[in-house]
Amino acid sequence: MSYVIDPAPVVAVPVAGEDRQFPVRRVYCVGRNYAAHAREMGFDPDREPPFFFCKPADAVVPVAEGETLALPYPAETKNYHYEIELVAAIGKGGSNIAEKDALDHVYGYGVGLDMTRRDLQMKMREMGRPWEIGKAFDQSAPMGPLHPAAKVGHFPDAELWLQVNGADKQRSTTKALIWSVAETVAYLSRFFRLEPGDLIFTGTPEGVGPVVAGDLMEGGVAGLGTLKVRVE
Repeated sequence: MSYVIDPAPVVAVPVAGEDRQFPVRRVYCVGRNYAAHAREMGFDPDREPPFFFCKPADAVVPVAEGETLALPYPAETKNYHYEIELVAAIGKGGSNIAEKDALDHVYGYGVGLDMTRRDLQMKMREMGRPWEIGKAFDQSAPMGPLHPAAKVGHFPDAELWLQVNGADKQRSTTKALIWSVAETVAYLSRFFRLEPGDLIFTGTPEGVGPVVAGDLMEGGVAGLGTLKVRVE
């Protein structure tokens, strides 16, 4: 088959300890999935149904273990925020997945940053408009290698944390998720058929805040290594 333009290259995330890579199809993000973060954003943390937004696949920027990503400060913002997250990677597709079966569809896990142009997100929220301009911009989803669930398990209660220039900013545990990974996968699959290659950013805990050029972000999830990103 020929194309009128060259197809875009496949975006892929490295798999820890292997030469193979995980091709990215779609990126789903869960909004306000930690109660304390919901409060700091001005919302009631009651357990209402989850909501989702998306990032394009090429917003993902893979970062190899031990490397530090140089991430350009994005255009058109003066309030650029970090959000550390556990990322679940789908390895088996399905629709209307039962919660009891949901983790069977997860290939593995990684550490990701949902970088956010907060001022633009808030402006869109106040106007009742979509968030994409604040969430779905270029290079807005740096993430470390994926670790197969067959090797590392499913992280029901793992510490996650983020430091900026060595100072603690976010520190919580995946036990504090309002909607667990299994619940999130099951619920999302009611609205979209999940396919191998999909990534789910499962939400961020409290402590989000701004970074500027020169800042070094270091974050991780226990058992999944450390993600290092320096803002340029």
